[in-house]
Amino acid sequence: MFPILRPFLLFTLLAGPLAYAQTPAQPSPATAPSSQPATPDTAPDKAAADKMTPDEIAQAKAAATKAGLADHDGNVPIAEIQRYVAVYRAVKEAYVDKVSDRKLMQASVRGLLTDLDPHSAYLDKEESEQLDQDSNGAYEGIGVEVMQLPDRSLRVVSPIDDTPAARAGIKAGDVIVAIDGKPIDADNADSASISLRGPPGSEVKLSVVHDGADVPVIVVVKRETIHIESVHARLLEPGYGYVRLSTFQVDTATDMTTRIAELVKLNHGPLRGIVLDLRSNPGGLLNAAVEAADAFLDSGVIVSTRGRLSYSNATFTASPGDVLDGAPIVVLVDGGTASASEVLTGALQDHHRALVVGSRTFGKGSVQTVLPLDNGDSIKLTTARYYTPSGKSIQASGIHPDVVLKPTAANQANAPASDGTREADLPGHLAAGEGSGGDEGGDVVVFADDYAIGEGLKVLKTMPLVTPTVAVPATTQSATPRATPTP
Repeated sequence: MFPILRPFLLFTLLAGPLAYAQTPAQPSPATAPSSQPATPDTAPDKAAADKMTPDEIAQAKAAATKAGLADHDGNVPIAEIQRYVAVYRAVKEAYVDKVSDRKLMQASVRGLLTDLDPHSAYLDKEESEQLDQDSNGAYEGIGVEVMQLPDRSLRVVSPIDDTPAARAGIKAGDVIVAIDGKPIDADNADSASISLRGPPGSEVKLSVVHDGADVPVIVVVKRETIHIESVHARLLEPGYGYVRLSTFQVDTATDMTTRIAELVKLNHGPLRGIVLDLRSNPGGLLNAAVEAADAFLDSGVIVSTRGRLSYSNATFTASPGDVLDGAPIVVLVDGGTASASEVLTGALQDHHRALVVGSRTFGKGSVQTVLPLDNGDSIKLTTARYYTPSGKSIQASGIHPDVVLKPTAANQANAPASDGTREADLPGHLAAGEGSGGDEGGDVVVFADDYAIGEGLKVLKTMPLVTPTVAVPATTQSATPRATPTP
């Protein structure tokens, strides 16, 4: 199993290419229910229960147990078993079209996950393979991260840098209401995103309601093979570097330290500080964010995860070595900064290693674990909340910046506020949990590039400098968990 973070980070919900642990046994095929139709008169009483086959009772008990209806001893109340079988029989016998047992059972399993929280989902084989592709940074599509709204439309968390979606003018906060003229009928963002993918050179027609607009417009996007470079870097001026992390993939931390080393060489000496840009970074692999934080920290907790099972409880700590040798850092964030990027931000902020500049982050502070099934499908299940070094839960609350940026009149058009797009605004979102001030919804604020980077550089120049002891950054150290984390 591999922990994953992100708001519906299609990719970013990267299941990762690492080996999975423990494959749950595939449920046995459903036994066809009795042809006796369920009615209000018979379904709730003892007579109806007596007519259930042993397989039906076992099947209903398993479904009710997974749905949390069992008592503390694992016994499912008979009334819940009766209700489940009554609904199953009613659909089987009376639905306008004939429905197979297989389809009904698949719907039952999907329903168990759909109603838990916005990020748990049942993934078929194609969707599972998609997660693996995304974690390696290459797939065929338009390059956009989305989350699904209650009406099944897709809200854009962020377009990925330099992809067809970004070049077509799609921005964070936009809502996709139809794909190729057809309303979206998928029941989760992972499924819906399949429609956005396709052969390079093919076109997809999107009906998009831009943030602040009421009427959709048609946006035609030509698909490409998306090679996501998660790290970009440059010198802003002598002594001051800029590092952009657009997502967290397998090699993100290694690439980041390599780019910083290149900046040191280009600068002909140690850097006086860097602006670390995590705006509209929707997340990705937890381990990648931990490794990136470890690159800037010499010691201490980076992040901890807490869940109900032992494998969900882990504490990651930093190992000696700082790629900047103590030079100051400004972290840029906005309403699209989510999940794994919040892990990195929270670690640097709590250790006073960086100042956070921008607007409050998205607030996706939960961990998803991908559990593979023996038929190629998998379950993406929320298994833990994550906590910053100070013990704060970011779930549904987000990280508050040290320096709050307000959109100026000049960039207001390029920095819209999107209503109702935070984690706390999603129906059925996971509660904040211990260590949080509570759920906080509200507008998402994003900023135009030059404005935020310029303000970040101003703040960076006010921060105290340290005297570097080495000119070349050290190699990234792998963070060491105090408890055994999910592999």
